[in-house]
Amino acid sequence: MQKTIQCISPIDGSVYAERVVATLEEAASAVARARKAQARWAARPLPERVDLVRAGVEKLGNMNDEIVQELAWMMGRPVRYGGEFGGVDERASHMADIAEVALQPIIVEASDNFERRIEREPHGVVFVVAPWNYPYMTAINTIAPALIAGNAIILKHATQTMLAGERLVGAFHEAGLPKELIVNLFLDHTTTEDLIAAKSFDFINFTGSVNGGKAMERAAAGTFTGLGLELGGKDPGYVCDDADLDAAVDTLIDGAMFNSGQSCCGIERIYVHDSLYDQFVEKAVGIVSGYVLGNPLDEATTLGPMAHVRFAAEVRAQTAEAIADGATPMIDTSKFPDDGGAYLAPQILTNVTHKMRVMRDESFGPVVGIMKVSSDDEALALMNDSDFGLTASLWTRDPARAAKIGRRIQTGTVFMNRADYLDPGLCWTGCKDTGRGGALSVIGYHNLTRQKSYHLKKA
Repeated sequence: MQKTIQCISPIDGSVYAERVVATLEEAASAVARARKAQARWAARPLPERVDLVRAGVEKLGNMNDEIVQELAWMMGRPVRYGGEFGGVDERASHMADIAEVALQPIIVEASDNFERRIEREPHGVVFVVAPWNYPYMTAINTIAPALIAGNAIILKHATQTMLAGERLVGAFHEAGLPKELIVNLFLDHTTTEDLIAAKSFDFINFTGSVNGGKAMERAAAGTFTGLGLELGGKDPGYVCDDADLDAAVDTLIDGAMFNSGQSCCGIERIYVHDSLYDQFVEKAVGIVSGYVLGNPLDEATTLGPMAHVRFAAEVRAQTAEAIADGATPMIDTSKFPDDGGAYLAPQILTNVTHKMRVMRDESFGPVVGIMKVSSDDEALALMNDSDFGLTASLWTRDPARAAKIGRRIQTGTVFMNRADYLDPGLCWTGCKDTGRGGALSVIGYHNLTRQKSYHLKKA
């Protein structure tokens, strides 16, 4: 009997999609075909590869109306937000724009006697394991530059958003990319680990949980396969005494609650200078109390269900533990249709400490703790008191102050007066348990290619 995987919709608990899982033999055969196609693809001129990738992204955009509905059914994002194509297009377009410069050789010497240069070559077959929370934007971070650089792609998408993989690959096929070059596979964990252990791939990009990243490293142990890992996060926001209070509240609370808090770089803990603390909390409570929790297919809904009941259960557990340990819930959850399942009321917690899991473990849901601080040094110590390091959001009118604090934060990206955004011109990276490697920007191309040196003596 063939094994299948199912996407259970958070809207009503129904089976929204079901697909047959590939066997190890079927998957290995697809990888072998991709490897042959990759050699032919890499031999095509760079401008041709760029144009085809741009065309694939355009085809994906043409599917957006259907995709928005599918995202609501698969992972609960309200249709009012219009999907992810804006971010997909921004990221893919930027990587296409910089490709020629990013991939050009480094010329060390070009004289009558010697030609010495460093070129960049594609790895070969790149394995992309994409998450459910932003299924298109996270995947395109690797897919677009990897293809442009001359790689083949094997895509394994999260079960919760399984149709996204079919959409992505279908769009590129429709644009004219060879079907063997970019392939979507439905794989179980065992087959995935067996493929990695067999050295099937030349580079692996995984976005997901810390435990998932550990599983990837274990599977790849001894294979010397390159890994790019974006794992957990517990991103802080710090509101300095000179911050624009209204802007800080609006952006940080949106960063904490958008997508039901299910964002890689969402804000999960906030530190506010004591001179602004009371006002910040009051304004934050006002914003969150005005959210509309409901069916994501309804245009009036501003907060949809979490993607899965088990994700909501973890947020409920963290919140309940914090309240039992002395935290104060600021949101009257009785005003929200919290069903004890995927539909989870948002919450703001005060009187929190770093002894509570809600301030230390990744929550990945619509809950945020707010703490009062009296100085930059106190805020800095708390921001760094974390196993994670993806982004940090600083709110001040003084860029020099932000830069000074930013240099001391253990994180991948420092924002000033902004949060929950991925700039494709900058390297998307992290430290500590957040992962390793870097996507997008020129650095993204460096990680999706290998260096090759030429030392040519002419005489």
